[in-house]
Amino acid sequence: MQNTRKGQAYVFGDNINTDIIAPPQYMELPVEDGAKYTMESVDPSFASSVKPGGIFVAGNNLGSGSSRETAPLSLRYLQIGALVAQSFARIFYRNAINLGMPAVECPEAKKIKSGDLLEIDFVAGSIHNLTRNETYGCTNLPAHILQLIQDGGLIGQLRKQRGK
Repeated sequence: MQNTRKGQAYVFGDNINTDIIAPPQYMELPVEDGAKYTMESVDPSFASSVKPGGIFVAGNNLGSGSSRETAPLSLRYLQIGALVAQSFARIFYRNAINLGMPAVECPEAKKIKSGDLLEIDFVAGSIHNLTRNETYGCTNLPAHILQLIQDGGLIGQLRKQRGK
């Protein structure tokens, strides 16, 4: 995996829970159909307007709620390149990493505005806001997590280890 990701910021507030990300009424749909409704209650145009490699930014407690992986799976299907938040709900964070989505905590995430162009260095633990020419600290991702993401998540890594 490249140690950096660059993309446009899609910014949301605090307490964006799994039901906001992936509305439960669409949970039984295949991910390619359900992902069309991602963030529908906050931004009905999000799923149709998000660009591949975009960076999903939120405040505190991103991903609270249920432990199902539908929410990070929908974001991955929409080709979100990374997740940035002031803090994550523990299970959501782990589900995102297990699905191969890099996620970092950034205490200054609220300085980021929708549309800003960001470059995240996962090894250095920094986010450079190219639009505002600002740099924010974030958690870094250790080598074994970067490898897991490079392998496409936990299932991809297991397949690789088994030679399949």
